[in-house]
Amino acid sequence: MDIMDTSGVTSGIKEFVNLFQWARYAISFKWRGTQEQRFQHDLFQLQSGLERLSDTLPAMYNLIDLAEWRSHKDGVAKLLPNLKDAVYDAEDLLDELKWYNHKVIVEGNARQSSIIEFFNSFIKVNDIRERLDNISNLLQKMGLGEVTPRFDKTVRPETSSFPNETKIFGRDMELKQILGMLDVPTHSSTHLKRKRETSADEPRLPDLPVLPIVGMGGVGKTTLAQHICSHPQVKLHFNTIIWICVSDDFDVKRLTKEAIESCPSEHATSDNLNSLQLALSKSLKNEKFLIVLDDMWDDALVENGQCWKRFCAPLKNVLQGSMMLVTTRSPKVADLVRTKEPIILEGLKNDVFWNFFKLCVFGSESSDCFPELELIGRHILCKLKGSPLAAKTLGRILRDDLRKSHWNSILENELWELDQETTEILPALRSSYMYLPFHLKRCFSFCAVYPKDKEFEKSHLAEIWAAEGFVKRQGVIPVQDIGCRYFDELLNRSFFQEVQGKYLIHDLLHDMAQKVSEDDCFIVTKKNDFKRIPQNVRHLSVFCSTGINNSSLLSLGQYKKLRTLLCNKGLANKKNPASLMEDWCTEFPRMRVMVCASANELPTSIGNLKHLRYLEIPGACSITSLPVTICRLHNLQVLYVIKCKLESLPSDFSMLVNLWRFESQGFKYGPNMGRYGEHFYGVNVDADSDMRGLGCRLIKNMKQLRGHLEISNIDRLSKDHAAEAELKNKEYLDKLTLQWHHSVVHKNEIKVLPYLQPPTGVKSLLLHYYPGVSPPIWFQPQSLPSLTSVSFLHCQLVDINIGSIGFSSLTDLIIDGCHRLSSLEQLVHPTYLPVIKKIAIMNCQYLISVPTESFGDFRCLEIFKLVACGKINSQGLVAPSLKKLVLGKDTFGPIDQSCGNFTHNIQCCSLTYLFLSSSRLTSIQQQMWNLPALQELRISCCRSLTSIGNSGQVFTSLTSLTIYQCEELSTIDGFLEEKYLPALESITFVWCNKLLSMHAEMFGRFSSLKDLNVCRCSRINWGGLVLPLSLQSLNLEACGDISSFIPSCLENLQSLVSLKIRSCSYIKSIPGHLWRTTLPSLQELEIRYCWDLVSIGGADDILEIQNVWIEDCTNLKGIEQPVRIGSFSKKQEPVKTSSNSVWS
Repeated sequence: MDIMDTSGVTSGIKEFVNLFQWARYAISFKWRGTQEQRFQHDLFQLQSGLERLSDTLPAMYNLIDLAEWRSHKDGVAKLLPNLKDAVYDAEDLLDELKWYNHKVIVEGNARQSSIIEFFNSFIKVNDIRERLDNISNLLQKMGLGEVTPRFDKTVRPETSSFPNETKIFGRDMELKQILGMLDVPTHSSTHLKRKRETSADEPRLPDLPVLPIVGMGGVGKTTLAQHICSHPQVKLHFNTIIWICVSDDFDVKRLTKEAIESCPSEHATSDNLNSLQLALSKSLKNEKFLIVLDDMWDDALVENGQCWKRFCAPLKNVLQGSMMLVTTRSPKVADLVRTKEPIILEGLKNDVFWNFFKLCVFGSESSDCFPELELIGRHILCKLKGSPLAAKTLGRILRDDLRKSHWNSILENELWELDQETTEILPALRSSYMYLPFHLKRCFSFCAVYPKDKEFEKSHLAEIWAAEGFVKRQGVIPVQDIGCRYFDELLNRSFFQEVQGKYLIHDLLHDMAQKVSEDDCFIVTKKNDFKRIPQNVRHLSVFCSTGINNSSLLSLGQYKKLRTLLCNKGLANKKNPASLMEDWCTEFPRMRVMVCASANELPTSIGNLKHLRYLEIPGACSITSLPVTICRLHNLQVLYVIKCKLESLPSDFSMLVNLWRFESQGFKYGPNMGRYGEHFYGVNVDADSDMRGLGCRLIKNMKQLRGHLEISNIDRLSKDHAAEAELKNKEYLDKLTLQWHHSVVHKNEIKVLPYLQPPTGVKSLLLHYYPGVSPPIWFQPQSLPSLTSVSFLHCQLVDINIGSIGFSSLTDLIIDGCHRLSSLEQLVHPTYLPVIKKIAIMNCQYLISVPTESFGDFRCLEIFKLVACGKINSQGLVAPSLKKLVLGKDTFGPIDQSCGNFTHNIQCCSLTYLFLSSSRLTSIQQQMWNLPALQELRISCCRSLTSIGNSGQVFTSLTSLTIYQCEELSTIDGFLEEKYLPALESITFVWCNKLLSMHAEMFGRFSSLKDLNVCRCSRINWGGLVLPLSLQSLNLEACGDISSFIPSCLENLQSLVSLKIRSCSYIKSIPGHLWRTTLPSLQELEIRYCWDLVSIGGADDILEIQNVWIEDCTNLKGIEQPVRIGSFSKKQEPVKTSSNSVWS
C-alpha cells in the first residue's frame, strides 16, 4: 500500500483505476436495475469528462504562458485573469480526485453515503471545461495561437550605440575599469588624434576576449555600453565598432548579417551562413575592433551553448586588443560567454541617485524651487533602490503634478499599483519574468504573498511550492528536493539575492511579482485592505496591525477559492474565539497551505480541508493532541506544530500517507535529521533527552514511517517505551540505527532488545556501541530477509554466528572498532553471504581469522577494505571478481594501520584500484601480484618502505600512480619506466622526504602523461626534467632545485592547462613571452612563495590567463602582489566529505 505521492500536479487520471473500481462497486451496492445503469452511465461520463479536463490542462498552461507575452494588449489582459481562474478551478477539481483516490486506497471505504458525496464533488466538471474552451477560443481569435514567445518591439525597442542620455550618472568607476580593460588611454594624447592604423603582422589572439556587463533590468547596462562606444578615445582606439541589439532573438545568421553591415563599406549579400561567416572573418581580419552584443537573453544558451559557439566561430585569430562587450541580465549567460570577470552593475548610490532623480522630475539637478517636495521625494527615492529606469518612471508620473497631495499619494502607493508605459520599470523587469519557464513563473509570482524584505529559507519555501502544486514530479525524487532545485534556478537568474547567508527578493522585483500576480496574491496590512482583496484571490497573507479585529478575519470566509492563508495574528488567546479557526476550516474547502501564528486547538472541521498539504503553527500554544479528523487529510505533506507539546497521535495517523515532514516540540520527522554532520531522512529518538518516552509514543501510530529511524542512548530506554514504539509494524522503514552510550552498561539493555526487532522489510541495519557479546536474537536471515546492508560499529561482539542459513540479499558489510572480535569464519563466507559486494573490516585489533582463502568463491565481491587489523593471519588474497582493494589507511596514528601480510600475494584479475598503507612494509615485490586490469595504484603512509622493485612485470592498464608520505623511500628507479607503465596518465609524489634520485628526463617518454605532481620532496636531485607534449597539468612544490630546467622544460607545452609552482627556491626568471606564445592553452597559473623569483614578465603578459594567483614572491618585479583573478579570486571553500564515506 505504498502510495506516497507528494506531487500536487495531476498527471492524468489513469492512475486512479482503484478509485473508479470502488465507485462502480459502490453504485452496484446501493442501486439495482435501471437506477444502477443510469449511475454507471453517469460515472462513465464523469470519468470521460475528468480525462478530457486532465488532458486539456497542459495546453491551458501553455496558453497562459502565451497570453502573458501579450498581456500588454488590452483584450488579452482582460481575459488572462479569467483563464487563470478557470485553470485553477480545474486543478482543484482534479486535486479532489487525487484525495478520493488516496481515501479509497487507505480507508477502503465503500459506505453508501460516500458515492453520493463523490458525485456531488465533481458536478461542475463540464462547466469548467466549457469555460476553458470558451476563453481559449476567444484568445485564439485574437491570434494568440500564432504568438511566438518573444518580446514585442513595443516592449523591447531596438537599441543603438548612440546614447539617449547626454550625461551618465554614477558610473565613473565602471567606465574607467572597462576602458582600462579595453586598453584605451583615458586622457587625450597627440598620437591619438586620428584613428590608428594596423598591420597584418601585429600580435593575434586565438579567441576574442568577452567582457559581460551584468545587472537587473533598468540598472543602466545599455547606457554604460553606449557611453563606452561614443567615448572619443574608444572611437580613436578601434578601427571598427559594431553594435548589435540581440534582445531575445539569438539568430546566428541575423547577428552575423548585422555585424557585417556594421563594418565600413560592407554588405551582407548572401543568406548562406558559411558565406556570411567568411565575409565577417575577412572584414575583421586586419581590424582592431570592438563588438557590443546588447541585451542578450537565455536563448543564447540553447543547444548547450552551441548557438553561441557558432556565432563566435568567425571571430578567431583576431588582432590583439579586439574585444567583445555583452550586456545581459542573466548570470547564466555571463558565465557562458565570459573570458573575463563580469562587470556587475548595482543601483546608483544615494547622492548621485538623488541628483539623477531631480533631473528626471524637474529637468535639472536642483529642487530649490520646490522645497516642500524635497522631503517627500527623498522618501519616494528609497523605494527605487538606485534604479535609473525606476527614477525615470516615477519622474514622469511626478512631474505631471507638482502638488504635495499627488506626491504623497505616490509615496503611499506601491510601485506596482501605478500605471506605467510599456518601456518603464515594471514592464522592463517583467520581461525578465517572461523568460522564465512556466513552472518557475508560478513559483516566483507566488512570492508576492510575502512582504518585502522577507528572509526566505530555501527548503521551507520549496515545501510550500510543492504543497501548492507548482513542482513537477520527476521519477522517485521527492518534489521538495526538486523545489530546492527550482529555488537554485531562480537564485542563479538573480530573482533571489543571497545577502549574508540569507535569501531576499529585491524590492523592485517584489513590485514586479505583485504586478504579475495582482489577481492571485494579496497582502493585508491594515483594516482598509480587506476591501481591496480580489474576489478570486488564491493566496492571501494577513500581517496584523492594531486595527484588524476578529470580524475582519471572519470576513475572509467569503473568498471560497483561497488556497493559501498566512496569518501572523495569534489565535491562542481569549480575545480570539475558537470558532474563527473552525470557520476557516469550513469556509476554505480549497485550502492547500495554512500558517497561523498560534491556536488554542485544531478544530475537528480541519478534516474538511481535503486539499491541505501544508499546516504550520509556529508559535507557542496549548495543543496537546490532534483531532481524529486530521487523519482524513490524505494529501497532507508537512505538519509543523513545533511548540505544541503533543502527548500522542490519533490511532489512524498512518492514513497520512503523504506526510513528508512532521515536527512538534521534542519530535522531528523528515529530511536533514541526524547529528555530527550526518543527514538523513527519517526520525531520531534520543532516549536520554526523552525520559518520558514521547518519541516512542508518537511513532507508535506512524506506520507510514519512511527512511531512517535512529534510536540513540538505548541504555536509557525503558522496556515499556521500547514496546510502545512497535517497530515491527513500520513496514516502509528502510534503515534502522540502534545506538547505545559508549561508556555505560545497564541491565535493561538485553531486556529491551526483543522490542527493538526491526520490521521484516528493513534494508539497512546499524548497531552502534552494542554491548552484547553476540548479535541480537532476531539478527537471523529468516527475520530480516530484505536486509542489504549491515554495520557493526564499536560493538562488544566476541563472535558473529548466524547459523546455517545465509543472508540472501546482503550486499554491504561494515565491521568497525569491534576490538573483542577474533573470528569472522561464521559470517564472512560465501555460504552466509552469497551476493555480498562490499566488505569493510576496520580497527579490529584482535581479529585473527578472516577466511580469505574462500574469497575466490565470492562471485559478486567488488570492494574489500581492510584497515588496522594487524593480527590477521593471512598470506594473500585471491578474488577474481574484486575491483577495488584498500589495505590500510592514508594517515599516521597511534594504532597500527597494517593489515597482515596481504600485500605479499594479491591475485585479483579484475582489480582496477589498489590502495596500500602499512607501517611494516619495507619493500614491494610485484612478482607476487597478478593485476592485469589495474588502473590506479596508491601507496600511502608506508613509513618503512625503502624500495619498489620490478621483476619486469608490465602494467598495461595502469593510468594513475600516487606515492604519498613514504618517508624512507629513496628511489623509484627501475619501476617508474615507460616500458613497465605504458598507459600512465597521472604521476604524484607527495611528502617523500628521502627521495633522492629522480631521473626526470624519463617523464618525457610517457607519451600519455597528462598530470604531474611533485610536492614536498625537498631532497630530490633532478637528473634532468623533460616533459611530454601531452601534459595538461603540472604542480611543483618544494621539490628541490629545478631552476636549471625552468623555463626550458615548459617550452612548447601546447596542451598545458594548469601550472602551479610553489615554494621553489632558486628559480629567478621566467620570460613573459612564455605565457603568450608557448603555452597557448594555459588557463590556470599559480606562483607562490618563490622568494628568489625576480621576473615573470609584466601584467600584460598574463592578461589572457583566466585564473591567476601570484603571492608572497618577495623579489618579484613588474607585477603588484597579491594577484587573484578568476576562480582564485573567490574564497576557497573546503571540500566537504561525509564521515561515513566508507566506500569512497
